[in-house]
Amino acid sequence: MENYICVTCGVQYAPTESAPTHCLICEDERQYIGFNGQQWTTLKELRANHTNTLQESEPNLTAITTTPTVAIGQSARLIRAPGGNILWECISLIDSSTIEAIEKLGGISAIAISHPHFYSSMVEWSKAFGGVPIYLHEADREWVMRPDTAIVYWKGEQHPLADGITIIRCGGHFPGSSVLHWAAGAEGRGALLTGDTIYVVSDRRYVSFMYSYPNLIPLAPSAVRHIVEAVEPLEFDRIYSSWSDRVRKSGAKESVRKSAERYLGQIEQV
Repeated sequence: MENYICVTCGVQYAPTESAPTHCLICEDERQYIGFNGQQWTTLKELRANHTNTLQESEPNLTAITTTPTVAIGQSARLIRAPGGNILWECISLIDSSTIEAIEKLGGISAIAISHPHFYSSMVEWSKAFGGVPIYLHEADREWVMRPDTAIVYWKGEQHPLADGITIIRCGGHFPGSSVLHWAAGAEGRGALLTGDTIYVVSDRRYVSFMYSYPNLIPLAPSAVRHIVEAVEPLEFDRIYSSWSDRVRKSGAKESVRKSAERYLGQIEQV
């Protein structure tokens, strides 16, 4: 029995004797089947020719990235907090050197993930750190391809993980798509870790919002407004999307407002 990992999206599946026929996440209209057809890999294969690097994004925030790139190439980020470290998002590769490096930073007390495209090898990560809880919004339960007792399906619009660290449901990309508010981030001005629920674009003065990024399907105006309304009560000056170069270092809250206005101005034109 093997826990196969989809090469295109990087999500690990429940154990099977042979590779699954389909990746349900990639067959969804928000994702896609790779140009070479459905392909699978395993953790053993990834460990043979990939490594993870840890790089400080700011004090008490560390990005964890796989090289060469796996699947969609996102980074996970580890928040070092007094009540226990939080891993935001997940990646497919977990190995002994990564575990050792994270243990030196204080380990992991909980994992939280924004949406199904980043579920990756979340159960393997949980087990590597003693079966720590994995927080997913219940609206996205159907997309969990490897169920486990460590998964906690939270409900509603907000869920506190620790003092000053809260998951906020924004919706949009998926019904349960969420961001993480870290009050102590950005030197105390507050930071949002947003996956691609709110995506820092190449012109880093702005962010954007999409139903599907690879297939260029925009979000409806009502969904964009809901995202903005969900984060408006929060204090934050910085945004980290889940790629190392996608960071709005300051003025992030005003950037969300202006970006939404620009987006709506284009999509609502007659």
